[in-house]
Amino acid sequence: MIHMASPSARRHALPSPRHRRTLSSTLVEESVAAAAALVQRWHPDDDAAASGSLFLHATEHEAQRFLRAAADLHRAMLFFASDVITHGGGDGLVQAQALLQTAMRRLDQELQLLLDDMTRLDDIRAVVEAMVAAGYGKECISTFKSHRRAALSTELQRLLGLSPPYHQHLHKLAWEQLDGSIIPSWLAAAAVAFNSLFAAEKGLCDAVFAGGNAAVGEAVFAAVANDQATGLLAVAEAAVARARRAPERLFRVLDVHDTLTGEVLPGLLSVFGGINSSEVAARAAHLVAKVGEAARGTLGSLEAAIQKEPSKATAAGGAVHPLTRYVMNYLVFLADYQEGLTQLLVDGYQQQQEASSLMVVVHRLVSVLLGKLEAKAGCYRDVALSYLFLANNTQYVANKVAGSGKLRGILGDGWAEAQSAKARAHVGVYVRAAWGKVMAAIAGAGAGAEPPEAVEQAVMEAVAMQEQWVAADEETAQALRAAATAAVVPRYRMFYRRYGAAVRLTPGDVTTMIAALFAGPPGDV
Repeated sequence: MIHMASPSARRHALPSPRHRRTLSSTLVEESVAAAAALVQRWHPDDDAAASGSLFLHATEHEAQRFLRAAADLHRAMLFFASDVITHGGGDGLVQAQALLQTAMRRLDQELQLLLDDMTRLDDIRAVVEAMVAAGYGKECISTFKSHRRAALSTELQRLLGLSPPYHQHLHKLAWEQLDGSIIPSWLAAAAVAFNSLFAAEKGLCDAVFAGGNAAVGEAVFAAVANDQATGLLAVAEAAVARARRAPERLFRVLDVHDTLTGEVLPGLLSVFGGINSSEVAARAAHLVAKVGEAARGTLGSLEAAIQKEPSKATAAGGAVHPLTRYVMNYLVFLADYQEGLTQLLVDGYQQQQEASSLMVVVHRLVSVLLGKLEAKAGCYRDVALSYLFLANNTQYVANKVAGSGKLRGILGDGWAEAQSAKARAHVGVYVRAAWGKVMAAIAGAGAGAEPPEAVEQAVMEAVAMQEQWVAADEETAQALRAAATAAVVPRYRMFYRRYGAAVRLTPGDVTTMIAALFAGPPGDV
């Protein structure tokens, strides 16, 4: 219960103490008055276009005076608050606090202007230090983060051609759009972003929040850049997911991998830190793993697609089969990614040696292809045509390997020559099968078992049979014609010496007819 004092007591009570001006209070009041004039001249509510920027348009001396004025106002607040009774701080405290709030609003505006020009590091740091020292660190950091986040987002949007959240746009696009513009843009944007934009942002945070504020700088940078960086990585994740299991899309996946490991990761780790300490680095490592899974899955899909190719789907005239062209051209392109692909396969198949893992995969794909070609050859009704098909396709495979230094290096220097030897063996079987009836008729005529006219008829039938057959290339065509000429013409010449009067075709005619074979468009384009 509160008791009222007696009238006697009230009469004898001491009077309330009065504020007595001291030298200290006088100096503080004068500093507040000087600061008030300066704050009024650069009031944040004035037309910015008319007043301009304190740091960008006024003199350096004026900007430093304003920063000192803000510090004076903060000290005045502390002075008046320390002993309200002695210093008469009620009115002085309120005035100093109001002026400081106005000064901080002006510095907040200046900070936004300065953050558009990252070359003004000294001025940015001075403003930040002034606001933090005055107790406005939370407001300062909020402005810094929101302004730099927006600026970084705008720059990334310009580079990538998408607005955030970037990866959410991809499901609406056809693969052709991804392949033609989005992924190439990402490849260029990611390299620039992690080696230039994010690095510059980190440098700004480190420079502004230096010394005892380093931890604050780390937190500010993370708030500005982490979401932007993971969003950029999410674009590649979405693209890789869209490419999964489609063999023709593997090369874009490998482009992403090579850019990640060769250009992005070094800068990313330098800026954001290691996998154990950085969400962004962990996300990048996860993306590399996803790329590896996609690459291995796609190669497995290619092998399965070769095996599932219908054996009965042969090529007309024994030409190079579209499957042969597709697989070998695919492997030639694949070999260009040898370094990155080797690393992906090593990561996925740890039991394989680094130097041999890619060789194992390529050998397996080629072996599956050659096995499928054998199966297709068996579907031809004509034995000669089946071996012509094998000769053409085997030689095409050998030529592709021999013509690609990287693919030749993967399979071994002697591999292509071994396939060429197999192709020559197929040519030999083809000649015996295609011209066997002719040679049998010549032998029969010599033994008196066949009339001479039967030989001529056999030649005509053999040539007619082969008129629509094709060779893989001109070199193969010459080999086919040379082998047929060597097998047939000498025997026919001996036959003609004995029975020339009974037939119309001369040895020269037979030579000309063989020379006209495989003269059409080659099977290899």
